[in-house]
Amino acid sequence: MRNFLTDNPELYERRFPDPDHLAARFVHDLIARFGGGTRLLDVGCGTGRDAGYLAGLGYKVTGVDLSPAMLEFAAARHPGVDFRHADMRAMDIGRVVDVITCLDSALLYCHTNADLRAFLDRCHTHLEPGGLLVAEMRNGAFFLGNTELLNEVTTRTVCWEGTAYTARTRLWIDHANQLLRRCREWTWSGETGPLVEETAWRLLFPLELRAHLESAGFEVLALFDEPGPRTDAPWTADARLSTALSGDRLHLVARSRPR
Repeated sequence: MRNFLTDNPELYERRFPDPDHLAARFVHDLIARFGGGTRLLDVGCGTGRDAGYLAGLGYKVTGVDLSPAMLEFAAARHPGVDFRHADMRAMDIGRVVDVITCLDSALLYCHTNADLRAFLDRCHTHLEPGGLLVAEMRNGAFFLGNTELLNEVTTRTVCWEGTAYTARTRLWIDHANQLLRRCREWTWSGETGPLVEETAWRLLFPLELRAHLESAGFEVLALFDEPGPRTDAPWTADARLSTALSGDRLHLVARSRPR
């Protein structure tokens, strides 16, 4: 199913602004902290906002995404980045890099163990031995006893080019498939009926994620919930990482081992 926000990148950036580039700065600081290099592959690059900022800091960046609209938007605004259309489970950019980033729960579109292993194998193939995988995603462990994000409908409106777009969103857990499912209905003036989207993310627990990574040839250097670019605790380069792992977000740094 197509996604209204990824089909309309300007609306996406209006809905999810990051004027201070918190996500890209988070990546840059982690790379410095854990000793990564400057050749970087951004998986699920979207509008290219993070890739463009990192390129401005001196990184040689390649961005991959499944959305042609996002890639067209990104390439027009960030000419210093090499953008490619690719499925994360089968990507091949033809060279190795020092760092792979996968932010905003993009990793969780790998719904099955086979999907996840295929992605991690692609990451391992693309990384120099000792290279870093940096990821940010929803934390499956958060939903053990927490229901504050579930079942109730939330309503948000964003204005773009003189039109107010309203999204009504409901989240629930598909326990049998270990997925967080979302149904979102978009309405705006002139539209005859709601545009309905259904999306899902794999819910991974920290120990489960660690096991998948180790099996795929990675050493986990850090798993933490706070701080991060989408948490209440502000990110700073010298931040102390919380390993309570009870927060809504899970952050990962792993190093590629030689096979």
